[in-house]
Amino acid sequence: MTLANQLTLLRMCLVPGLVILLVYGFYGWALIVFFVAGVTDALDGFFARIRNERTELGTMLDPLADKLLVTSSLIALSLPSESLTVRIPAWIAILSISRDAGILLAVLVFNLVIARRSFPPSLLGKATTTIHLVMILWVIGCNYLQTDHPATAYLLGATAVLVVASALHYLFWLQKILSNEAGA
Repeated sequence: MTLANQLTLLRMCLVPGLVILLVYGFYGWALIVFFVAGVTDALDGFFARIRNERTELGTMLDPLADKLLVTSSLIALSLPSESLTVRIPAWIAILSISRDAGILLAVLVFNLVIARRSFPPSLLGKATTTIHLVMILWVIGCNYLQTDHPATAYLLGATAVLVVASALHYLFWLQKILSNEAGA
């Protein structure tokens, strides 16, 4: 197994611990675990490129690990809790998770019904994942400091806008691919 894939699996293994830390209000430790998970995300791609270790397994595991990290964090930080100073609004969590579920379902159906094909993430999709990670890190940090900041509303708003924009972009992209497949 490649180093890049090992780092991706490590990120996936960190998720349950992160969720436990968030649910029980250990935000300092949660910051550390989330930061380590973010570093493994950056390093797995870096090592895959410089060591020429791109694998089919890695192309499936990496986005899955990202979705697992983001989705779990969104749920844990949107649940009602007395220990949360700053909470992610449930509607943002639902919007984000619905987008990801829709993308995963569309890729699955396409691969099962039409043809096996990989779907690399778009630049807008990568930006959406990045804003999710930044927003989640910010919210954990605010909860660790037990304070809110006006920037929170802007981060939440930017996240919502990018989620909707990337969902529409993926729908347009899928429709274009389907049209090309039908015409071929």
